[in-house]
Amino acid sequence: MKLLVIEKHDGEGVFPLFKKGTAVNNLKVCNETPHWLSCVINGHETYIPEIYVVDGILIQDYNPSEVIVDKNQIVTLIAVVFEWLYVKCEDGRNGWLPANKVISI
Repeated sequence: MKLLVIEKHDGEGVFPLFKKGTAVNNLKVCNETPHWLSCVINGHETYIPEIYVVDGILIQDYNPSEVIVDKNQIVTLIAVVFEWLYVKCEDGRNGWLPANKVISI
C-alpha cells in the first residue's frame, strides 16, 4: 500500500539490526505510545513493540530506526504495529513512522 506523508518526521537515529534471541534490558512502559516499551538493546537506548519481546528476549529480528521524511513524500507500507508503521521509502530506506503522519493514496 502506498502512503502519502502529510507531516514531516525527523527520526530519533539510525540503529543496527538486532537479531532474534538478543537480550532486551531495562524494559519500561512507554507512557506516550500504548504497547511500546523503552529499553536497552546491546547498549542502545530505544523503543520496542511489546509483542517483539518475551521474557527479555527478542522473538524476531528488529531494527528500531525511524525514517526521516518530508511532507508529500510517498512511502510503501510494510507493517503496522500499534500506531506505528514500518515503511520503505522510494530511495530504499526502511524504518518506522508514526501512523498519524501519513494517509493512504
